[in-house]
Amino acid sequence: MSGYVGILVSDPWLQNQFTQVELRSLKSHVCSLSLSFSIWYFILFFIDNFCCWKCVMMVMKFVSMKRDSGKLTLGDLPAKMSRLKVVGSENLTDQDRTSFIQDLHPNLDEDVDFEFFLRVYLKLQAHATATTGSGGKNNSSSAFLKAATTTLLHTISESEKASYVAHINNYLAQDDFLKKYLPIDPSTNDLFEIVKDGVLLCKLINVAVPGTIDERAINTKRVLNPWERNENHTLCLNSAKAVGCTVVNIGTQDFIEGRRHLVLGVISQIIKIQLLADLNLKKTPQLVELVDDSKDVEELMSLPPEKILLRWMNFQLKKAGYKKIVTNFSSDVKDAEAYAHLLNVLAPEHGNPSALAAKNPLERAKLVLEHADRMGCKRYLTAKDIVEGSPNLNLAFVAHIFQHRNGLSTQTKQISFLENLADDTQISREERAFRFWMNSLGNSTYINNVFEDLRNGWALLESLDKISPGIVNWKIANKPPIKMPFRKVENCNQVVKIGKQLKFSLVNIAGNDIVQGNKKLILAYLWQLMRYNILQLLKNLRFHSHGKEITDADILEWANTKVSSTRSNSRMNSFKDKSLSDGTFFLELLSAVQPRVVNWSLVTKGVTDDEKKMNATYIISIARKLGCSIFLLPEDITEVNQKMILTLTASIMYWFLKQPVEDRPSGISDSEGSSQLETISNSTTDDSASESSMEEHGNL
Repeated sequence: MSGYVGILVSDPWLQNQFTQVELRSLKSHVCSLSLSFSIWYFILFFIDNFCCWKCVMMVMKFVSMKRDSGKLTLGDLPAKMSRLKVVGSENLTDQDRTSFIQDLHPNLDEDVDFEFFLRVYLKLQAHATATTGSGGKNNSSSAFLKAATTTLLHTISESEKASYVAHINNYLAQDDFLKKYLPIDPSTNDLFEIVKDGVLLCKLINVAVPGTIDERAINTKRVLNPWERNENHTLCLNSAKAVGCTVVNIGTQDFIEGRRHLVLGVISQIIKIQLLADLNLKKTPQLVELVDDSKDVEELMSLPPEKILLRWMNFQLKKAGYKKIVTNFSSDVKDAEAYAHLLNVLAPEHGNPSALAAKNPLERAKLVLEHADRMGCKRYLTAKDIVEGSPNLNLAFVAHIFQHRNGLSTQTKQISFLENLADDTQISREERAFRFWMNSLGNSTYINNVFEDLRNGWALLESLDKISPGIVNWKIANKPPIKMPFRKVENCNQVVKIGKQLKFSLVNIAGNDIVQGNKKLILAYLWQLMRYNILQLLKNLRFHSHGKEITDADILEWANTKVSSTRSNSRMNSFKDKSLSDGTFFLELLSAVQPRVVNWSLVTKGVTDDEKKMNATYIISIARKLGCSIFLLPEDITEVNQKMILTLTASIMYWFLKQPVEDRPSGISDSEGSSQLETISNSTTDDSASESSMEEHGNL
């Protein structure tokens, strides 16, 4: 029982909604009840719908009803349910309830278990709503059940499911662990059963972005226990965020229960990332053929992959003499004319003249797909999907065509433009980390390129408001689309003003610098914003010493204290300590906070570059598996990028301090943990270890 409760209260979403005091109270109270699996299913089902306390109270009501008389029958329900205010049947008499329940089940002497109680409860609620109307008090009192049960009404596209299943069958068929489950039958719901252990989704992420997850960190036993499944899904969610997926308000329990619309949503994003991976100038330099000069190249580099794909498609269609401009992967391709012209340009040897002559869009779509088959292009969609304008499947189809035959010249003089563009690997890595971190905050604006998408200031204001609620004056903010440049400057001026309010180092900086896309400045601001965020998260934990500010030196000292508690001699002198490159210190730190998480038989000596990278990849994966939301790459560890090293250490610290004291391996008590941090916080912050990239950016 305590195991299920432990998983329940360790859910990342839940920990963000309740304090540790509330969670511990919940854990203690629920563990005192004798609950069946069906009741547990109910609690876990409702937990992501913001109704934890209400659903637990409902369970307690049911248990209380049974304890009153030793048993609970259908005949007892009408009177007892009248006392449940949330049912929404205040205007029904006991006779009305009795009559309704008897219509459902004529034997009123039959004992009621929780599952039957819940079924009656929901049907009675629906009956009461239909009888009394949907307004007023009745509606609000039962809102939590209505909100939760609507998850059952989410529809999914069977075509999309079939497409994703075909993709999975194709790319994972040879996987040693998964091949016994594949191929999946797209006509069944087997996909949602297979994802319940978390292995398939982790493997799919690695197909999309190779090397993201160290597969040594995936639990791959044939039968996994609840903790191991939870770890796999935590690893999956944190890794999905780290490659650019939006997984806000999706929890591990959604995967464990196989919630179809959420599972397909994540799979769709992962596959999309894979299919669009080549749509950038680094992977496909021939894309410069789409532009005329170096200025256009920079603009092309800033576009999201979908926009580049559209530009490529229109570039090829122009060759074919197609007059229309395709602006989307839905209504603009429904008649299949654009596809017919596109394939005739790319593979005229496989063309069929009747495709362009066809009057019926469905018939034309069928001929287009036959053309694609002759090209050897995997399509994963039907003619019906084309004419219905399915945006996801049409985008996937065009991306497959691009991967198979893009029709771009390998000998083009425009490639010389690339030689004149700065190739700063460090800037590129930091831009990636900050972009994915901002997208993980759940802003309304999705960031494709921080140097372009932040220039109007709006996404920065949204992020600031997420991190420090209420700090943004929305009355003077300008919402996109913003046509007038001075409106963008107004937004960015407020961004700079708030940064100074938060004590960021922003010497001689104005909002116009952000509007102009100053890369160095934007990265410096984002680093300080990320750092402020993690320090505030640490400060707000109740384990922190009486609300004092956390510093870089505190994080460093905490990490060294944890590692030394295992009698290890490893020590981190600063966040740019070159000895960190072999990964040993972080493996010992992770082992100190959770001894079972590191499999030391898989750890290398960290002598060669390859061994260091293997350790770094393993560190990142097991940290994510624990529950750390981190956005660094293995190279950030092996090259000792002090900013990313700080965020890694702080994330491990934050995860550890969130755990209930009784669940900590070290057995540190509340008072001891608080005392340790208080001692740290009183230490000097002038230590060289607290040096950060502020040195680097302080004089911007």
